Amino acid sequence: MGNARLALEASRLSGQYVEQGNKAAWLDLFADDACVQDPVGVSPLDPEGCGHTGKSAIANFWDTVIAAGDIDFTIVSSHPAGDECANVVKMVNTLAGGITMQLDMVVVYRANDLGKIVSLKAYWDFEAVQQQLS
Repeated sequence: MGNARLALEASRLSGQYVEQGNKAAWLDLFADDACVQDPVGVSPLDPEGCGHTGKSAIANFWDTVIAAGDIDFTIVSSHPAGDECANVVKMVNTLAGGITMQLDMVVVYRANDLGKIVSLKAYWDFEAVQQQLS
């Protein structure tokens, strides 16, 4: 099994664990030195635009971003290649008070030889999502 297939499997599990709210299983998918960029670039979720690197930072990202809502994470299509897998995703995040955010994104996962995620890059428009909340 090539790393692309490992990345594909890890990406599917990642979405599943996010939907289930299973932080421990989700964190276990990552290598110790992994980096999560969600969204890629500078945003209020990542003011320096460098991502969340290491298990502690990724756990904090879960606590502050993922755990804040009830997420429906639907993979529309997957495109494994090399040691990565790019997924086209439709996500609906229902926050406290019933506020919902809908977004389309592309999420690219890179896996190592052990099938652990070493990089997760989510491409989506933070400003467009913010407009849904105003």
